Amino acid sequence: MDSLGGSAAAIVLLVLVIFVVIVLVRSIRIIPQARAGVVERLGKYQRTLNPGLTILIPFVDRLLPLLDLREQVVSFPPQPVITEDNLVVSIDTVVYFQVTDPRAATYEIANYIQAVEQLTTTTLRNVVGGLNLEEALTSRDQINGQLRGVLDEATGRWGIRVSRVELKAIDPPHSIQDSMEKQMRAERDRRAAILTAEGTKQSQILTAEGQRQAAILAAEGDAKAAILRADGEAQAIQKVFDAIHKGNPDQKLLAYQYLQTLPKIAEGTSNKLWIIPSEVGEALKGIGGALGGVDGGAGVADLFGGAGKPTAGLTEPPSAVPVASGASATATSASRHAESPPGQASQQGE
Repeated sequence: MDSLGGSAAAIVLLVLVIFVVIVLVRSIRIIPQARAGVVERLGKYQRTLNPGLTILIPFVDRLLPLLDLREQVVSFPPQPVITEDNLVVSIDTVVYFQVTDPRAATYEIANYIQAVEQLTTTTLRNVVGGLNLEEALTSRDQINGQLRGVLDEATGRWGIRVSRVELKAIDPPHSIQDSMEKQMRAERDRRAAILTAEGTKQSQILTAEGQRQAAILAAEGDAKAAILRADGEAQAIQKVFDAIHKGNPDQKLLAYQYLQTLPKIAEGTSNKLWIIPSEVGEALKGIGGALGGVDGGAGVADLFGGAGKPTAGLTEPPSAVPVASGASATATSASRHAESPPGQASQQGE
């Protein structure tokens, strides 16, 4: 009897220990960070548990599944949407939301993720249905703003805050995609042709401008060169003229120089007539005076009409005599070149 009583006491003690362990396990709960728990007491909402250690009443309090308070990202499958111009496009959306009120998220909506998905789909169809394809493709920020405003207003009473709504992809039909690619290709070809034409035009303008500047500079250089060349020739003539006057040449030297110039006048095979000016008589007269006296010079000069004066029986002095060689030229007076300035000497020679 004593052994049976001892075993019964051990069994009771073991059951009591197990019961105590179960009570402790059900009474002590640890809530992790960024989590929240809703406690029901006898089936009624009692309180919301924050992160940390919490004591519950066993068999009276019941802890519902913990809720994640972090921002969550949910990608919804592509949804067909009809645009204003009756084109069906497939739109893939991504929603960023966060649970702000665990009690409302538990009791106000059965499944808040499914509710957000359905609300996003219907709102997206309403927003995109008022836009054509071009506006839908280029107005993503506007669509995102409208979706976020509608979702945030509707999910606020569920204890959920929608932070962002993004359109991940907008896929038009394949036929529309081909047409859009052709249009974009044609537009790029047009822009390329315009840019090429603009470049050619600008290149031709710059080339013409460069040629004009080069011609202007070349003309200015030629003008300056001609001016400098003329100034140099004028200075050279002036120096020769001054040197002749400083040397004070006499009549004999001038006559001799004049006669040395006469053969050069007859040079050339095309000359048929040699014009002998009247100054030849004066030159021969000077040479004759130097060689044989004044009488000899006068005799030589008389051969040509007495130094340009008309002879007896002649009304005009002989000014032209044919030459056997057939050469013809025009001679100028050396004495006038020596006694007159360069400008006057050239006029008298003519």
